[in-house]
Amino acid sequence: MLVRILKKVDFSILFAVLALSAFGTVMVYSASMVSGVMVYEVTSDFFFKRQAISWGLGLIALFMGMMIPYKLYGKLFKPILFVTIGLLILVFFFGHTSNNAQSWLPIPGLGKFQPAEMAKMSLIIYLATIFTKKSSYIEDFTKALLPPIILMMLVVVLILRQPDLGTALITLAVSGLIIMSSGLRKVHLYSMLGIALTAAVLMYNVGLSEEQLSRFDGAYQPFEYADNEGYQLINSYLAINNGGLFGTGLGAGIQKLGYLPEAHTDFIMAVIAEELGFIGVGVVLLLLGLIVIRGFYVSMETHDTFGRLLAIGVAGLIGIQSIINLGGLTGLLPLTGVPLPFVSYGGTSLLMMMFSAGILINIHIISKLKKEQEEQAAA
Repeated sequence: MLVRILKKVDFSILFAVLALSAFGTVMVYSASMVSGVMVYEVTSDFFFKRQAISWGLGLIALFMGMMIPYKLYGKLFKPILFVTIGLLILVFFFGHTSNNAQSWLPIPGLGKFQPAEMAKMSLIIYLATIFTKKSSYIEDFTKALLPPIILMMLVVVLILRQPDLGTALITLAVSGLIIMSSGLRKVHLYSMLGIALTAAVLMYNVGLSEEQLSRFDGAYQPFEYADNEGYQLINSYLAINNGGLFGTGLGAGIQKLGYLPEAHTDFIMAVIAEELGFIGVGVVLLLLGLIVIRGFYVSMETHDTFGRLLAIGVAGLIGIQSIINLGGLTGLLPLTGVPLPFVSYGGTSLLMMMFSAGILINIHIISKLKKEQEEQAAA
């Protein structure tokens, strides 16, 4: 039976996830070995060791995601969502604050856990389950759409209040993608887009703090704010420029030597660009794109509504988060502190990303096994 299952594994997704996560662990060491000593006053391999442990746990999470039948999550969606909301609330009472955000829960002996990372996957499971159950009356806005939208907004607001604008935006965007894929009427779709646009305008004008608003100046006028809001982006530009086509060589980057803040987290792609050049960046983008494209393909090949929406949510999560991270370090989008999937430093992010990739592979496995059973029955 195990051999039969292994034959149905989507090895393109598996290879890309393993390659990116292993490569990311190496790049975390390269990006943090100097700043770990100079800035954080820890050993040069401090962040590398933590990321290596997270990678090992991530391999277990990946295997679990691959082996656990994805339909089980649909049966457990209520406790999954309620536990997530509970953890998000606990953050306000017991959370650890870093970089002006109270987003982490300390776990004695194990480090810190970020509930917002778990919330993204929990909400994907919840929305995929709810819209599968409501598919027969999805055109009824009040009964089918309004209740899940209210719960979705509760989760988004809890994340936004930490404050974690980047994760809140990703959660909102992925939720919107699942809702749009659920078969709702066009009039409801246009209404929701109008509401979302209005909410974005209001948030920009009255809902964002001065620090969050300053990120727009840093993104779109970096050289006018070179000493503060634009500092990170300018050094990101320098790193990208220094790399050229082939890069300066692994470990030989300059900008990570105290010039580029958060080089091992938000700006790790800038370090990759400097040390491995356009070719290194291209390989990372190719692998990320492969996971996203294959994820959407998995959603199209399954005839199960829950599996389809779940695959769309996971593929959308990886794609949207990658776009927001890359948009921040290139100045196309304001900085939001979002990690690059599978590559940036961050234990909770790596665990959840590898687990979600495992779910994608499981959907593919079950879809192939079901197709094989149908062909045998018809023969």
